[in-house]
Amino acid sequence: MESELLKRTISSLFLMCSVFLSAFINDYIFLSILFIVVIFSWIEWINIIEKIRLKKIYRIIHIILFLIYLLMAFIVCFNVFVIDKYFFLSILMICVFSDVGGYVFGKTFGGKKLTKISPNKTVSGSIGSFVLSYVGFFVIYFYFNDLLFVRLEIELLVFIPFFISSFCQLGDLFISFYKRKAKVKNTGNIIPGHGGLLDRIDGTIFALPIGFIIISLL
Repeated sequence: MESELLKRTISSLFLMCSVFLSAFINDYIFLSILFIVVIFSWIEWINIIEKIRLKKIYRIIHIILFLIYLLMAFIVCFNVFVIDKYFFLSILMICVFSDVGGYVFGKTFGGKKLTKISPNKTVSGSIGSFVLSYVGFFVIYFYFNDLLFVRLEIELLVFIPFFISSFCQLGDLFISFYKRKAKVKNTGNIIPGHGGLLDRIDGTIFALPIGFIIISLL
């Protein structure tokens, strides 16, 4: 567990620093990185779908629908980033800490399995995801408090980490379901300790855009 956790931590820190640096250096650099993430995620999705026994027409539908979703997610996320990059980064930290919390708590405490879809997911890991989501969000949100354009009422501040983390975990389970169907452990091997890019951001690509849309409605 120690070596795996070390790889995972280093990868998370590297990705997190890359996002933060690009966000503050230039909006277009960030846009480019975001778009590259979309393309690589789609490529990994294609590789997964191609390994599943489906009729060709269903494979094509899966591939096209996922690309449409990724492009819509890209548009939503970049628009929020342009409006308030500090708020965007605060919400992004929920996703990062949710992932780390799930892994650390799950490996440390083990216990009852969360679902048959992903045997490695445990109830303790799910709880850990929620706990660290609150920690990550409040630390970053209040650190950027004076710079934020988007201001939230206290009720929303309490609700958002739980909501975003829930979608992170559902997104993780969604990709895990298809990996099991494809009989693969990882979507790729581009990131040490995580496997593919989609392994790393499976929850994030669902939680961020959907979360931003619902937050805006609220």
